[in-house]
Amino acid sequence: MVLCLALLPSVWAMNAGKEEVGRWLAYYSDEALPQDFGGYSLLVLDSDHRPELEPLSERGKTLLGYLSLGEAEDYRHHFRDLVGSELLMAENPNWKGSYGIDIRQRRWTEKVIYELIPGLLHQGFDGIFLDTLDTPLHMEREEPERYRGMTEAAIRLVKTIRKHYPGIKIMLNRAYEILPQVAEDIDIVLGESVYADYDFKTKSYKRVPQALYERQLGYLNDAKRRNPSLEIFTLDYWEPQDREGIAAIYRVQRANGFKPYVATVALDQIIPEPRL
Repeated sequence: MVLCLALLPSVWAMNAGKEEVGRWLAYYSDEALPQDFGGYSLLVLDSDHRPELEPLSERGKTLLGYLSLGEAEDYRHHFRDLVGSELLMAENPNWKGSYGIDIRQRRWTEKVIYELIPGLLHQGFDGIFLDTLDTPLHMEREEPERYRGMTEAAIRLVKTIRKHYPGIKIMLNRAYEILPQVAEDIDIVLGESVYADYDFKTKSYKRVPQALYERQLGYLNDAKRRNPSLEIFTLDYWEPQDREGIAAIYRVQRANGFKPYVATVALDQIIPEPRL
């Protein structure tokens, strides 16, 4: 009996480790404590408003720092360098204070490579989470003459990042149009709002239309075929009080072969997966 009791802590530790494998989250706040991340092995954290990284790293977490490539938020330390320059463009109507970036400019590439990424790695991040590349892609799609070259610039930027930082982990959010060209340059692709999303007009959570859902599955699975070692994560948004709805999203995305996380659109809370 004494032997069995002595073994219990190690058994619990083994089970906790197994529970973490394949689980990840995105969290953009600084209020959570290190123990709040116990069920997750990979964390995407904001580069400014975040918990202390060292206690998380000591617990074996893989830490990715947020980096907006296609937009610049007015509260970031580097925003003041962009004001009045040819890099800064229109404000995102859904996210006040976030402005488009002309990623075609060499100056932006140099800033990303020689300032922004080194700043993240110096903080203690293991890699980077590349966000908002959909913005310049959308701009060229909507106004092809005015924004010609945005797509090529996005491809070039991702490849340049990998060339300069071959050893870090890179997660790319969406950017489906360029996935065929960059699938081998990234470690993880994130499908954001694949199954469920937040409607900013009605201020409510809703299912993604079936046709769009299936189209995204096609993009993600095609990227996996191009790079079999590529991991596919999903981030869906849902009402946190609807535990059954959240559990259903997890089931759907795991059946797709993806690694899911479900949260609120603000990403300022840790929403545990329901145990139903």
